[in-house]
Amino acid sequence: MKRILPILAIASLSVTVSLAQRRGGGATPDGLAFRFVGPAVGNRVASIAGVAGDPFTYYAGAASGGVWKTTDGGVRWTPVSDALAVTAIGALAVAPSDSSIVWAGTGEAWAIRDSDVIGDGVYKSLDAGRTWTHMGLDETGRIGRILVHPTNPDIVFACAIGRMTGRQAERGVFRTTDGGQHWDRVLFVDENTGCSGLSMDTKNPRTLFAGTWQVEMHPWAELSGGPGSGVYKSTDGGTTWVRLGPALSESLRGRGEDERRVEGLPRSPLGKIDVAVAPNDSSRVYALIQTSDQGSLWRSDDGGSTWRVVNWQRALIGRAGYYVHLAVSPVNEDEVLVSNSSFWQSTDGGRTFEERINWGGDNHDIWWDPKNAERFVITHDAGLSITQQHGRSIQRVTLPIGQMYHVAVDTQVPYFVYSNMQDDGTMRGAAWAAEGAGAGFNGLGNTWEHGLGGCESGFTVPDPADANIVWATCYGNKVTRYDARTRTARSVAPSMITLDSPPPDAKYRCHWSAPLAIDPFDHNSVLYGCNVIFQTTNAGQSWKIISPDLSTQDRARIVPSGGIVGDNLGQFAGEVVFAIAFSEVQKGVVWAGTNDGKLWITRDGGAKWSDVTKNVAALPAWGVVSKIEPSHFEAGTAYVAVDAHLMDSREPYIFKTADYGASWSRINGDLPDGHPLSYVKAVAENPNKRGMLFAGTGHGFFYSTDEGAHWTELSAGLPHAPVSWIVVQKQFHDVVVSTYGRGLYVLDDITPLEQELRTTTDETKLFAPRTAYRWSQRGRGIINYTLKSAPREPVQLQIVDADGKVVRDLRTQSRAGFNRASWDLRWDAPRLVQLRTTPADNPHIWEEPRFRGQDTRPVTHWGLEPAQVGPIVAPGKYTVKLTVDGQSLTQPIEILKDPKVASSQADLDLSVKLQLRLRDNITASADMVNSIEVMRKQLEDMRKAFTGDKDKAAVLKQIADMDKKLFDVESKILEPAQMTSDDKYFQQAYRIYMNLIWLNGEVGPGAGDVAGGSDFPPTDTSVSVMEGIDKDLAAVRSEYKRVMEQDVPAFNRTLASGMTPLAGGIRD
Repeated sequence: MKRILPILAIASLSVTVSLAQRRGGGATPDGLAFRFVGPAVGNRVASIAGVAGDPFTYYAGAASGGVWKTTDGGVRWTPVSDALAVTAIGALAVAPSDSSIVWAGTGEAWAIRDSDVIGDGVYKSLDAGRTWTHMGLDETGRIGRILVHPTNPDIVFACAIGRMTGRQAERGVFRTTDGGQHWDRVLFVDENTGCSGLSMDTKNPRTLFAGTWQVEMHPWAELSGGPGSGVYKSTDGGTTWVRLGPALSESLRGRGEDERRVEGLPRSPLGKIDVAVAPNDSSRVYALIQTSDQGSLWRSDDGGSTWRVVNWQRALIGRAGYYVHLAVSPVNEDEVLVSNSSFWQSTDGGRTFEERINWGGDNHDIWWDPKNAERFVITHDAGLSITQQHGRSIQRVTLPIGQMYHVAVDTQVPYFVYSNMQDDGTMRGAAWAAEGAGAGFNGLGNTWEHGLGGCESGFTVPDPADANIVWATCYGNKVTRYDARTRTARSVAPSMITLDSPPPDAKYRCHWSAPLAIDPFDHNSVLYGCNVIFQTTNAGQSWKIISPDLSTQDRARIVPSGGIVGDNLGQFAGEVVFAIAFSEVQKGVVWAGTNDGKLWITRDGGAKWSDVTKNVAALPAWGVVSKIEPSHFEAGTAYVAVDAHLMDSREPYIFKTADYGASWSRINGDLPDGHPLSYVKAVAENPNKRGMLFAGTGHGFFYSTDEGAHWTELSAGLPHAPVSWIVVQKQFHDVVVSTYGRGLYVLDDITPLEQELRTTTDETKLFAPRTAYRWSQRGRGIINYTLKSAPREPVQLQIVDADGKVVRDLRTQSRAGFNRASWDLRWDAPRLVQLRTTPADNPHIWEEPRFRGQDTRPVTHWGLEPAQVGPIVAPGKYTVKLTVDGQSLTQPIEILKDPKVASSQADLDLSVKLQLRLRDNITASADMVNSIEVMRKQLEDMRKAFTGDKDKAAVLKQIADMDKKLFDVESKILEPAQMTSDDKYFQQAYRIYMNLIWLNGEVGPGAGDVAGGSDFPPTDTSVSVMEGIDKDLAAVRSEYKRVMEQDVPAFNRTLASGMTPLAGGIRD
């Protein structure tokens, strides 16, 4: 039975406004949620579909980041498939006869790395992407093309490559005639061959052409090509197919395959093949075929009966697994576009091609509007390119779909995350907010640093003793050491570059994602792994080998990658070290694992290595040891994640040893194992709680509180991309994960899990808050609590200082079960001016949309908002008080100083003291203005009511006189220029209220272009300015008191019977 999967929104429980970007799955049992932190830059889009004739609507399928939709021509994009169990989108199609029907085929077809992701079949949306239904083909692995009949949306074809990691029957061309309820495999070559290209004659939908691809992928190589690759044609709507080409091999003929010998097509073995029928000319058919030396592009001018090679450019078919795609203009059979590492255009039927450098780079899918040949979209490694003018102008789109290999953290406050992204490079940034988000210094946002050496693959690791130093690895045996002080990276590889070299010809075999680890006992000791492990103790100036070849050394697996055409960039390198990890408990203990299923330990820093592989029962043959996590508590304990999906096993494998590898137990417990993406890529232990583990699978994140016996998925905010790495930031109790498809995420403050948060609760409980840090004029205290039942009234949360004074008073709507609130470490904010009267300079102000229907309006001058807050608290000990339905609970919370702040506690106390004076004076000023505004609004209403009445002339004069007395006081507090609530009008010198706010920004949080000074004692100037404002405020308070105690009562006594007296005044 099919299940509709609506896209669910995640509601924030934060009391303060949060800038966290939350995406993905629904609420989890424990209510915690991941927070997206970056990077902001884009990554690979694998598939694209548009709506014919509609220049505004597109669907983009990320390589492993889900389906994204735009309805404004590509300006804004929204993820619309995050509730699905997969994020690799290999194909998209919109039904030509009904644009509300959208199909998504999962699993990336541009497969060239061991990390490229498979899927779980096809999904269908009947409401333009709002909800999706799984429509089967679960085991097809990778679907590279979906075709929908031009007039009957129930007839759909799926071109399935297969998983590529083993022999399987679920590959080839599949067809449904009932909208996906049932599927028939209509073209099947063999268990090693799938469909790589599919095209329908839109003038005669019963005619189809298919390209098939024999390919296999394992840890040691991707091998493209063989007798299964070929060109096929159907003339009966896909029911039967014939193979076109020269005589087949005896093995294929022996299977009884239907063949049709035609002139011109290349001989077997062939590699990946794509096909395309010209939409405007059924007789014109193209085939882009990977060959070693027979040509690149073939053309038929008679509907596939005869063929001829028309182009030999090798650049059209290079690195075929990652590319090989073509499209033909809907109006010109001679115009052909080809996606490869460069983008190519032919206007003479494929005879010659011109490189279009600005259209893309490392290109993949193409969608061409059948109703407008000027409009097409190209997807590539950096996102996608849209043109409405046939390439004369290009709109480039990037999406936050980073394919991150690993993640690391440092111990700064705030701490930084470090990672490297496919198709981009190395980067780091503070984890407190998403890249580019947040107020930042002077409003600049959270700026990340990119280009820390290394490259798109490998590891990016900070020196634990000096976060300015960053080590990184890169494919081809490249290692760099970066110094942030000089922003310079130095290449320090231990041997010659191995780029291009087939593994048998390389002295050292190094993987695309070669491991690197730094000794926690000696940060100068750095290890780097190829087939042996290298060590440097002098910043890479020299290296020595400290291990033997740790692989199985099976020569049958040490082979070139690529297949019929070599491709030895390093994505596949057999028999290499894939994981290295130091124990942080016992010096000299180092673990290593390989991508051919070997596991090793040394207890003397590498002098002697012990092979413990044989001790691991159920270790899958040729499983990739993807991550080793030495225990943070016991020297002999380690946890190992083994990923065997490249050997066609999707089971989760996690192992534990407690005796230095002498014996092992399998601890994946009840981790799900029935999905194509159930395999485990990463495991981590909580350094703050023994027995708490975390696991990242091909599409999810799980935690265990009993050393792996039982696991719970935590998915809120986290799309179902592969979780490639997990690390716990110890001081902050945060879990940080990298995903291969949606960037980096932080699970903030797992102390409730450490304090045994349960999915259901029978008590109201306030958890002990984690220590919070006060840094750079900002910070956050997270308050976690559970409620036995839904409260009758909003929950009250108070922060109380050591003297018992209430620092912050918060009210929040809460629910039964787990709740989380966020305190920004600030005292309560001041009350602000709320204007009610109509300013003489703008009598139409209440007609403006921003104020229409409102009773009050604020002062909106540019730059004020950051300073209209209470001061950030001084470091110290505070108390959190939770009150719910009359019951109160308390917990201590400690606020620590940023270690980088040099100011003393006394200096920070002085800063807070002055800011509190400022806050209270802002409140006092605002209270007087607001009181006057209430009365002046009453006078304004009276004046409107009496204007034009000759009998009320005397009363109108009294009203005007009273209004002037009130306005004279008000205008000494707030200059009249601000009463128009304009943003960027600069007309009049500030008076008391504005001077207080700007001074608050100077002393405290900043304002406009004022940097602020919360981390420093107040300057002598600030104190002097404050004293001057105090005098002005004292003087106006006296005037205000006189008006309220004398003039207002006198005015009220003169009012006629039945008139409402002035009210609302605040008296000191």
